[in-house]
Amino acid sequence: MQSTTTKRAVAQDADRLTNLIQNSGVYRGPYSSIISGYRVTADYITRHRVFVAIDEIERLHGFYALLLEPPELDLAFVADDVQGRGVGRLLIERMMSQARAAGLPEVRVVSHPPAEEFYRRLGAERVGTVAPSPPKVDWERPELRFTTA
Repeated sequence: MQSTTTKRAVAQDADRLTNLIQNSGVYRGPYSSIISGYRVTADYITRHRVFVAIDEIERLHGFYALLLEPPELDLAFVADDVQGRGVGRLLIERMMSQARAAGLPEVRVVSHPPAEEFYRRLGAERVGTVAPSPPKVDWERPELRFTTA
């Protein structure tokens, strides 16, 4: 795998971030409704701390979006073909660094159920469950927290 680095997303990244979400294999089948029609907009990128993971030729490997108020990891996606290669860990470490720099004591994560174990391996603690919110989400989701201290 080529070297992966992170950098702040720019408004022009909106379409490729949307494409990464829409092509995500982990959201096929029963979980597909949550991303149906979802778009990352240029405005969203401008308003939030969105960082991309890219290689030397600017190929998108993943991204995350950190909301400051209230502190929450809103989006985190890794391209299917690089999962299991440390990209997710790199993104979460960058997010935690950003959260600490912003003075956030903790960051909430409402996890995609299959991703819960990934977040827990990186230090998140499960603090509850978020109820379904039909019609987009018909399943319970784990609620976790990262502590930045």
